[in-house]
Amino acid sequence: MSDSITIYTVGHSTHTVEKFLDLLERNGVTAIADVRSSPYSRHNPQFNKDALSAELKKRGIAYAFLGKELGARSDDPSCYEGGKVRYDRLARTSVFKAGIERVLSGAQKYRIALMCAEKEPLDCHRTLLVSRALEQCGVSIVHILADGSTETQAQTMSRLLDLVGLPQMDLFHSRDELVTMACKLREERIAYVDETFAERERS
Repeated sequence: MSDSITIYTVGHSTHTVEKFLDLLERNGVTAIADVRSSPYSRHNPQFNKDALSAELKKRGIAYAFLGKELGARSDDPSCYEGGKVRYDRLARTSVFKAGIERVLSGAQKYRIALMCAEKEPLDCHRTLLVSRALEQCGVSIVHILADGSTETQAQTMSRLLDLVGLPQMDLFHSRDELVTMACKLREERIAYVDETFAERERS
């Protein structure tokens, strides 16, 4: 996969539709890949699947729901431990890999932004799971922040290292190893917990 491909990520947060569309257009986004497990928002109904896709269509922006493939709430019990989803297990599933292939294929034609709900990239699996998998395929990741600025995945990972209290450089670990450790620490804080699976494991 060519490293000339750039894929964006964005959180819809509590934006108005107009603000959200402005963020996309400012970055030349021509397609949204919705990686929410459930494409609905009780508090922000403007981002419900049908309403959002209709607004995007008006602006000539394509929409694809990839929550089944790339969402953080798997239906597969083998992806859970103690009721908590494990991103490394999720990343190894054939469903997830198929979702990554769909994004890579779409990126040949569209300027794609992965969309989830969280405003902060470090609070979301789009950064810790999906973006990292795409990076391994040679893709460049750029996060669109709520204030309209952008940062690369490398810049986001630098913030993550600071956030979890790990050094930017270490005599005994490579940068990749440090980032992997930081991602695991962050995952422990934000990963989805399914009480049904947790109860099943306890019984």
